[in-house]
Amino acid sequence: MPHVTNRRDFLSRWSVMPLIAAGGFGLTSQVASAQSTVQRVGGSKLKLSLNAYSFSKALNDHIKGRGPGMTLFDMLDFCAEQDFDAVDPTGYFFPGYPAVPTDKFINDFKRRAFQLGLDISGTGIRNDFCTPDKAARAKDVQHIKEWIEVSAKLGAPVIRVFATNQRSGKPEGYSWDEVASWMADDIRECADHGEKYGVIVGVQHHTYFLKTTDQMIKLLQLVDSPWCGLIVDTGCFLSADPYAEIETVLPYAVNFQIKEKLYGQESDTRVDLVKLFQIIQDSGYRGYIPIETLYLKNEVYDPEVRTKSFLKEVRLALAKTKESPPVASNDTRKSDHSEKL
Repeated sequence: MPHVTNRRDFLSRWSVMPLIAAGGFGLTSQVASAQSTVQRVGGSKLKLSLNAYSFSKALNDHIKGRGPGMTLFDMLDFCAEQDFDAVDPTGYFFPGYPAVPTDKFINDFKRRAFQLGLDISGTGIRNDFCTPDKAARAKDVQHIKEWIEVSAKLGAPVIRVFATNQRSGKPEGYSWDEVASWMADDIRECADHGEKYGVIVGVQHHTYFLKTTDQMIKLLQLVDSPWCGLIVDTGCFLSADPYAEIETVLPYAVNFQIKEKLYGQESDTRVDLVKLFQIIQDSGYRGYIPIETLYLKNEVYDPEVRTKSFLKEVRLALAKTKESPPVASNDTRKSDHSEKL
């Protein structure tokens, strides 16, 4: 009986054959397998979205009864007034989180977004896969699975998850590779569930465990699923050249968080939006680019004012960038359907 090669094995071998033929035996973590990168055609197309975390205090004030604050429906109205293409409603701000919202709330929210001409570009939840406590990780896997199903009901194509949301990062007594191995298993289980519901799992890297582009790419390759990719958080690249780092990981991007500053909340280095968007355009990325403003220490923060101001900067920068030319179809995409031949 002839040996049957499954799709994953075929693609993995196919993707490295040219390198082996060229003597490329010393493969690095930046060499992508065919199923790890996103194959794009048609040139770049960017759609503006707002990440709900920009209004975190106002949304939390309403949910926690600390005053009128702002509802998610108020945020939808704001996004329509500012002519966003989409909205990214973080799960934290749904009633009852971490429990899943009712179908009625989901459907009412989805209907209102549709009436306002807004797509739902994604959503996100809290989790921590860095802990050696297997039971705790299993609880978070279940949490993500439940919110994958919420995402599908919302029509959100991507759900954001963390490697960890703890600043302490890697637990003591374990190597990075050990932690990455169990983390990849957990994320892969979530991605398999995402496949059932048509929702991609996007890993937001932060800087707590995934500190370098090599580490980001290595984790995605360990997960080894076309239903998992990277949320490119532009405020969380730590090298002297964050733009080069961003360019390196763009083939893995499934969504973004575009922030005002390069090194997170404590930095005074504002992002060069023209340079950033030119890199994104040149990569051929097609999809949403949610923007996110953050409260900074020792400043008066008005989310509406800041969001309007940043959105204006973003639009001006986009107007100055040159769209990439359409990308021709390539043979790589054909291999994705090889099992059907």
